[in-house]
Amino acid sequence: MSLLGSVLLLLSIVGGTVSITVQVSPKVLNVTIDQSATLDCNFYTNEPLTNLMVQWTLYPWGSENPVQVFFYQAGVYVVGQHFKDRLNVLSKMGTFMNASISISNMKTTDAGTYTCEVRNLPDIEGTTEASMRVHVFEKPSHPFCGEHGDVATGHLVTLTCHSEKGSPPPVYTWTKLKQGMSQQVTGVTNMNSGVLYIQNISQFEFGTYQCNASNAVGFKICTIELSSEMNHAVIIGAVIGALLCFAFILLLVWFITHHLKKQKYKAAKASETQAVNYKAVPPKDTVPE
Repeated sequence: MSLLGSVLLLLSIVGGTVSITVQVSPKVLNVTIDQSATLDCNFYTNEPLTNLMVQWTLYPWGSENPVQVFFYQAGVYVVGQHFKDRLNVLSKMGTFMNASISISNMKTTDAGTYTCEVRNLPDIEGTTEASMRVHVFEKPSHPFCGEHGDVATGHLVTLTCHSEKGSPPPVYTWTKLKQGMSQQVTGVTNMNSGVLYIQNISQFEFGTYQCNASNAVGFKICTIELSSEMNHAVIIGAVIGALLCFAFILLLVWFITHHLKKQKYKAAKASETQAVNYKAVPPKDTVPE
């Protein structure tokens, strides 16, 4: 028991007048997604716990609408819809001055400020509630790398990197890879958005780039190849030209071969015709008188 709890208990024993006091621990709780979170809440009161009311409320970050976590009064336990099958009460309400709960399978939507409120009529004065901040961390998801702009010498090119998930939001850093080693990039990086700006790109900036998306619990990377669109066009044009040239050579060879065969065939036919005509005309000395 804490020093404050011991003092309050001593004063209640000797008959001192002490109002209700609520304490939570810790004030800030960090958990990883899918883990369990224990929310400790202890209170001190002079009155019997026959009229005890306990309520836990979540105020999500970025939202003005509170979410009911847990409610107890007169032996009735009510768990908020968002926490169904995930919430456990760690002490028997109405018996002990303990309103602690635990929540399993924590989600990023569970992050926010949790308030433990305790009332015990007629003891209604004092500190009736206390709050704690709960952070739910999640590793960044695999980022997506993209290329934008005219990838040609002298132009502005931007590389983008973004992870759909991650809590807290990931920080993005870009490096250039050369022979397996990381090198500092020459452009300007926005570490919050993941955009890398490369002004007046030259052939020295072409190569493989790697983006690292990281936060307090992990990191993920993606890579992208940056090469000149002009080089691609030249290569494609050279390949097409070579194929056309090869096809032309094949066609020329076929044409020459076909022409030679045709000439040879005509010559052979002409020789056969001359031979037949020669045999059809008898010699003059064999003609009868």
